[in-house]
Amino acid sequence: MMATHDNPQLGAVAIIGGGLAGLSAGSALADAGYRVELFERRPYLGGRASSYELPGTGEVVDNCQHVLLGCCTNLIDFYRRLGVEQQIRWYDEITFILPGGKSSTLKPGMLPAPLHAAPSFLASSVLDLKDKLAIARAMIALTPALPTDNAENFQAWLERHGQTKQAIDRFWAPVLVSALNEELHRVSVHYAALVFRDSFLKSAEAGRMGVPAVPLSQLYGTAASYIEGHGGKVHLRAAVESIESDGDNVRLRVGGEEVRAGYAILATPFNSVEKLLADVPEMEALRKKAHSFDSSPITGIHLWFDREITPLEHAVLLERTIQWMFHKSKILATRKNSEQSGSYLELVVSSSKTLVDKPRGEIIDLAVRELAEFFPAVRDSKLTKATVIKEVHATFSPSPGSDAFRPSHATPWPRLLLAGDWTATGWPATMEGAVRSGYGVAEVLTGRAGKFLVPDLPARGLMRMFS
Repeated sequence: MMATHDNPQLGAVAIIGGGLAGLSAGSALADAGYRVELFERRPYLGGRASSYELPGTGEVVDNCQHVLLGCCTNLIDFYRRLGVEQQIRWYDEITFILPGGKSSTLKPGMLPAPLHAAPSFLASSVLDLKDKLAIARAMIALTPALPTDNAENFQAWLERHGQTKQAIDRFWAPVLVSALNEELHRVSVHYAALVFRDSFLKSAEAGRMGVPAVPLSQLYGTAASYIEGHGGKVHLRAAVESIESDGDNVRLRVGGEEVRAGYAILATPFNSVEKLLADVPEMEALRKKAHSFDSSPITGIHLWFDREITPLEHAVLLERTIQWMFHKSKILATRKNSEQSGSYLELVVSSSKTLVDKPRGEIIDLAVRELAEFFPAVRDSKLTKATVIKEVHATFSPSPGSDAFRPSHATPWPRLLLAGDWTATGWPATMEGAVRSGYGVAEVLTGRAGKFLVPDLPARGLMRMFS
């Protein structure tokens, strides 16, 4: 059991939540000399970016495939801080495939930004000339500056800017639904534009895609060693039951015991606020903000076949329920270098509202049937194992006007601060947004602005005119 801290020190910080927000805050504060105690209710770290052993198989599966882009400067810094940056595999190309097998690859060329991907875009066989001209006009409209977060949704914006149905279905939706985990009619123009400006237009480096080459809990589990190596402590299976403040310190109730600290950081999803801060009059405004968010689900479908299905390591799958294919046999370092045969694939369905209530077997049958439309080898293969993982409350919806509900790090209790991808990071619900919140709250607590947060990548080429 944990010891009660009867003599709290100014340098003692309790962090509630072992997701990326809590881990990045804890690592930064540990670097700054604070004694960090992190409490996570689960038996592993990573929060919604985690993995576990599939019972009876020995297979370790991620709850959902997580990717990053080159523009995720703070997440990349966090990996460097933990010493795991070499465990990310980077890709410069993204392949888009239609049912039947027609495919195109988007990749950077020699032209300056924002034209660096133009040659491969113009050569795309999944879009016709009318689609490409429409997309080009919309990209020109997005280039000069980020639109503000107003009442317009991005689907309406696309229609207002003359986008064809095929351009929306084969370009805008595949990118944005995956990046923002929401349907276009529920996405703010501001965040849709942020995704395209910061990744597609700003520079070739910004658009590179990174995929972890190890299970997520292994990747983020290193944060425990980092925090404890700096004199802190990480407590697993330690659910915080309540939070109180008496002005001089913060008191947590954990497993029936009282734990005191000079400061506490609540680094949990927005839907935990009501539980931990219920019946606290000072927190009514914060609870109302948390109630204003909607969540959106993600579903990961893991399939093991007895033979290789495709040589591709990843691909965007168009016009079907399944949206992304990640060939884990080729991505994971443990499998890439082993003698295991067959293919282990993870299929991702973002904003998977239609799958939440479907039974496991029905989802697997749907996925295998659709996968065979893209990769005919599926029809001659044997499915040896399969599982489905639903993250029902994966992210908050970046709906028009949602920025008005996103709180700052401060709370009415001076010694209780907030972190999490749902706080006012300026980013949508991504791993980058979570780390920005963790670094940001560390700067607030230490009073050292600019100490941890990493600047955005500079614009390159012609995009420098719009910086």
